[in-house]
Amino acid sequence: MPVAFRILPRSGVVYLRFEDRILIDENIQAFRAYTRHPDAHPAQKHLVDLSGITAIEWDYVKLMQLQALKAGFFCGRGSQTLKVYYCPTKLSLSVAKMILRSWVGINSVIPIIQQHEDDALSVLGLRQGCFSNLLADHG
Repeated sequence: MPVAFRILPRSGVVYLRFEDRILIDENIQAFRAYTRHPDAHPAQKHLVDLSGITAIEWDYVKLMQLQALKAGFFCGRGSQTLKVYYCPTKLSLSVAKMILRSWVGINSVIPIIQQHEDDALSVLGLRQGCFSNLLADHG
């Protein structure tokens, strides 16, 4: 699957990795799986790794459906979610900027773009210098 998540409970972070072509239907399935996970909660910080994407499906109706699902999970629960988007390539930066526009006006989600792994981890308050070290620390 081009998108996978891993909850890192000791760090309070959800690591999401996108690979190859981003397909909205698969994102919807992955998000629903995340919301059903026993360790999932709206206040978790999210590290969204867009470094591996090669293309995106631009189906705006499905994108709106995905955003509605996300808004239903993250909004109205009295908490804020920090979402850091790691986007080291031109394509990933373009996708991240589009995603950030979808969060405009939604105060329960704080989206931030970072183009370097160490900066993305630092924004999340993590001490590891790269994603592989973060993942290794969580076995």
